Amino acid sequence: MSIENVKAHFRALNREQDVMEFDSSSATVEKAAETIGVIPARIAKTLSFHGEGGSAILVVSAGDTKVDNKKFRTEFGFKPKMLSPEEVLEQTGHAVGGVCPFGLTHELDVYLDVSLKRFDTLFPACGSSNSAIELTCGELEQYSGGKAWIDVCKDWD
Repeated sequence: MSIENVKAHFRALNREQDVMEFDSSSATVEKAAETIGVIPARIAKTLSFHGEGGSAILVVSAGDTKVDNKKFRTEFGFKPKMLSPEEVLEQTGHAVGGVCPFGLTHELDVYLDVSLKRFDTLFPACGSSNSAIELTCGELEQYSGGKAWIDVCKDWD
């Protein structure tokens, strides 16, 4: 079970007790924000894209952003193409609605968008459609193994 993989990830960091599970859905940015009681921008959404060579890459961004195709192409050298729900599950071990950069099935490159840096803390999902954890940007970078901070999103300034 995906949330169990994430809890194991955080157990190794002595943070398992900080994983929150909700009675209501947090599967979308709007639902997560409502459930947690924060503005949607503070939800750290994890987007999964086809990478080069058949692997996937993950981009974590603020909940109020959209990927800018031109910025993405400039950063990565190819056009952004999101994974299908089946590919997301196969690559990450998490179903859509609970995708996060923790407890992954495969080792994937994780990138963090600068849109996240506006906030002291953020709320990424934890592998299920009703979970989250509150993290600082530094903790998100550390715990996700973030490869780099990038600027590939728009509509957040």
